[in-house]
Amino acid sequence: MDILPQASLFLGVIPALIIMYISLKRYQGYYKDKNMFLTFIVGIIMGFIAAFVQSFTFSLSIIFIIILSFFDQLFKTIVLNLRRFHRKNETPIYGLSLGLGFGSSFTPFMIIATAAISTNNTYILTIIAIGSIGIILFHGATGAYIGFGVFQGKLIRFLIISILLQLPFNLLLGLMISYSNINSLYMQIIFVCLVIVYGFLFFFYIIKKVLPLLIIQTERRKRSKRMI
Repeated sequence: MDILPQASLFLGVIPALIIMYISLKRYQGYYKDKNMFLTFIVGIIMGFIAAFVQSFTFSLSIIFIIILSFFDQLFKTIVLNLRRFHRKNETPIYGLSLGLGFGSSFTPFMIIATAAISTNNTYILTIIAIGSIGIILFHGATGAYIGFGVFQGKLIRFLIISILLQLPFNLLLGLMISYSNINSLYMQIIFVCLVIVYGFLFFFYIIKKVLPLLIIQTERRKRSKRMI
């Protein structure tokens, strides 16, 4: 039963890389591979720090949920608000890779934290590992969304929306962990499904509505240059 928490170090990064590869398949040539993987690594490091701090301060209180939402999104904003990303079409893509790396770091901490407060039920730990996909998707989506705000020059607006979107998400995560404490497999499945659906819906919106604007904006620039 101790194998899963140890293996969880890979359970976050591998799905995040697969999601990133599938999501950015149609955007080859619109970004630099070096910058994409650099932001992914930076996201892992920042997510590790965020998850480590939160593992000592977990609470279902409203104040904690609000602070945690601000804390997570601020981490991404610090990186994406660097001058090199300002007004760049590819910034949402780098935001996506940053967010996916950030979310992947939470997987081992979620599993280890759950194992510490529950009876170390293998089924529950497996469900938590599956639920971490929702965490990866959500943070990847918010990273891209904030990146789009930087590109548009409307960072504050997109940051606030990202924070507000994370409030119910944090509540679901908190309930997911809390029910592991009483070994309620049925309730665990419900909240894990809600976390995955929440993360997937927002990620789907980013993939279908936000990232395609990268191609549209690039084509417009090309046409403008031809006219000149």
